[in-house]
Amino acid sequence: MRIDIVTIFPQMLEGFFAAGVIGAARQAGILEIYIHNLRDFTTDKHRQVDDRPYGGGPGMVLKPEPFFRAVEFIKSQLSVEPRVILLSAQGKLFTQQIAKELAKERAIILLCGRYEGVDERVLHICTDELSIGDYVLSGGEAAAAVVAECVARLVPGVVGKQESLEHDSFYHERLLGPPQYTRPPEFRGLRVPEVLLSGDHKKIEEFRRRAALEKTLKNRPDLLQK
Repeated sequence: MRIDIVTIFPQMLEGFFAAGVIGAARQAGILEIYIHNLRDFTTDKHRQVDDRPYGGGPGMVLKPEPFFRAVEFIKSQLSVEPRVILLSAQGKLFTQQIAKELAKERAIILLCGRYEGVDERVLHICTDELSIGDYVLSGGEAAAAVVAECVARLVPGVVGKQESLEHDSFYHERLLGPPQYTRPPEFRGLRVPEVLLSGDHKKIEEFRRRAALEKTLKNRPDLLQK
C-alpha cells in the first residue's frame, strides 16, 4: 500500500512514521508513505498557500490551487486510482469499518487542512471527507497520523500476528476490547483474574466477552445502543 500525505508542516509527521510497526513495514517494503509539502505546489515567490475568506470573517483559508496541483502530481506517479481524503472537522466520522475498507486500497492520499479550513472546491478532487472526532484541531496532521496508522496496521504483514488485530476494539463488532493483564500475577495487592491463569480457554473467552460488554457499557454505552 502507498499513502501520500499533503501538509504545510511535513516535519510534524516525518518522525511519527519512522518508528514502531509502521517504520518497520516501510523498511520491509510493505508500506510506502510519502509526505509532501503543500508549499512545493505553489507558483508565487512567497509560496503562499492561504488567503482571506470571501464574505469576511476571522483567519485565513487554504487556497485550492496547491491542493489540485499536489493531487495531480501524486496521481501522475501512480498506476491505480487512489482514494483522496480531506481531513476535516466537517467530515464523516472515521471508524474502524472505514479503516478496513481503506486498507483494501492500493493507494490513498490524505490532505491536511489548517487555519480556518480549506477552500470548499478542494472537495471536487476528493473521494472522502473524514473527521476523527467531534472536536476541532489546529490542523489535519494529527488526524492524518491517526488515519494512516489505523489503516496501515490492517495491511497484511504490517502487524506480526493477525490474531492481534482480531482482538482489537471494534474489529468484529462495535464493542471495546476486553481488559488485558500480564506478569506479575499480583502487584500491590491487585491480582490478575484467576480465570486468566486457569488455562481453560472456553472460560477465558467467556470472561473476555463479558468483560468487553461491561467495559463498553461503562465507557461507551452509545455503542450498545447502536
